[in-house]
Amino acid sequence: FQVFKIEVLMSGRKHFVEKRYSEFHSLHKKLKKFIRTPEIPSKHVRNWVPKVLEQRRQGLELYLQTVILENEELPKIFLDFLNVRHVPALPKAESCG
Repeated sequence: FQVFKIEVLMSGRKHFVEKRYSEFHSLHKKLKKFIRTPEIPSKHVRNWVPKVLEQRRQGLELYLQTVILENEELPKIFLDFLNVRHVPALPKAESCG
């Protein structure tokens, strides 16, 4: 299975969280109940070639960034997903394969 490593920058501090696609998908289903969410990359990938995986990674990165940018208050489930306790300022999310 594929694990995505998420770099979380908060107040100049950096930490990493590793999540599987299924965890992103589960988060998406929960978030939809509370906030408007962007589209999440497709669950089904025909082949696991590097180009396809990179597209999925970029899509998930964009997904996280869009949720952060479009919501002044981030739901607790989103912060928990990123392993963030509280938000003093707007966090930046980047992911790296």
